[in-house]
Amino acid sequence: MLVGKLCNSSGIPTMYMRGNYTDISSKQILRLAAPISLALLIPQISFFTNTVFLGRLGERELGVNGITGVFYLILSMIGYGLSSGMQIQMARRAGEGNNRGMAHLLTNGAMLALLFALGLMVLTLWVSPFIFSFSLKDFDNLSLCVNFVYIRVWGLPFLMLTQLLSSFFISIGKSRLLIFGSLVATFLNIFFDYGLIFGKMGMPAMGFMGAATASVISEIFYFLTMVAIFLYHRFYRTYPIADYLNFDVDLSAKSLSVAAPLIVQFMFSIGGWLIFFIFIEHLGKDALAASQVLRNTFGIIGVGTWALATTCNTLVSNVIGRGKSREVIPLVLKICKLSIGYTAIVCLGLALCSKGFLGIYTSDASLIAFAIPSLYVIIAATLVMAVSTVVFNGVVGTGNTLVNLSMEITCVGCYLGYCYFVIWQWHSELYLCWGSEFVYWTTLLVGSTLYLRSGRWKGKEI
Repeated sequence: MLVGKLCNSSGIPTMYMRGNYTDISSKQILRLAAPISLALLIPQISFFTNTVFLGRLGERELGVNGITGVFYLILSMIGYGLSSGMQIQMARRAGEGNNRGMAHLLTNGAMLALLFALGLMVLTLWVSPFIFSFSLKDFDNLSLCVNFVYIRVWGLPFLMLTQLLSSFFISIGKSRLLIFGSLVATFLNIFFDYGLIFGKMGMPAMGFMGAATASVISEIFYFLTMVAIFLYHRFYRTYPIADYLNFDVDLSAKSLSVAAPLIVQFMFSIGGWLIFFIFIEHLGKDALAASQVLRNTFGIIGVGTWALATTCNTLVSNVIGRGKSREVIPLVLKICKLSIGYTAIVCLGLALCSKGFLGIYTSDASLIAFAIPSLYVIIAATLVMAVSTVVFNGVVGTGNTLVNLSMEITCVGCYLGYCYFVIWQWHSELYLCWGSEFVYWTTLLVGSTLYLRSGRWKGKEI
């Protein structure tokens, strides 16, 4: 039974204890997670539409989109790792009621994000041709990949600043504000995708490059929308960012000590997926095209799970910031139950409508039949992911990001070992190749559970 108000001054739900039991309700968890989920779902609609358009453009473009999409995802995950590290710190400051500390973290984080983005742009323009030429065997695939990335990378600074602002809004319990930026970006991405890929509404027909251009335009307006929201709600009064416009080297070093392991962790995680797609490219055009469709399945199923995982990350850090470490494990378990329930419902619907779902992406009956066994494997793997993602984000919320990194390296190592033998050496059926997801998520679940139960995270300062 709740014995006080539901939110503290930062807007984050307040939990109460009854013995060793966390009294935060599932409704309160969902109240924080639902806007995050919707903010994640809206871009997934854009990704979904993009894949459908490219599927109509050609099987090669559909398949290559899988490789370029994962390559750009690695770059965006570097920004996400930085913003996640900042989010852990900002949620901790929110739990402490330190608004000026929040403002200092936000402004300094923005400067760090820009430095990272510009460095990544230069590096990508220089090394991407070498990476793709070394790994891809088809010259047409190579040409499409390089030209796509050369356009796509210009949206990176705007994306990384948007990620930071999103982390700020989540940290102060205003996750519903993420929805508006997502809506603007998604609408513009679909609009320009249609116009620039096919040459509609007076726009030039750019084909595959049109998808890259549309994404850059949407990322610019996404960032501008998030800035407008910050100004409209006058958060600069509560969080005086104007007082912290000088770059703070000491704070940057402290922020990077938290964020750097997360950045490397996400690079390992998505980098492993890039290698998976490169291996799949060597199996042929059908396997690559089918895998691109299947990759989108993870995005659709994972929306609710990732929202609950982000909520878990924030609430764990906030709870520790208020000195209530013993609430952490019961809270993580409660969020796990919500995640597995949501995922089971979505997976059941997807399993019952598998042919219809795949038919949205392509009208090729043989490609649909080829992809269905792998779809069933992915559906089963996401049930493991539903729990492991939440538990792992509980570990992330404790702030000991070096532990997260060591777990990620172990998991990716096992994952790549499986991929090397099953795909590269044995050239197995596609559904066996996608069994690699079981290896990754199971290893992650075991490591995260053992660490949380050990209690070694208690007393960690960030």
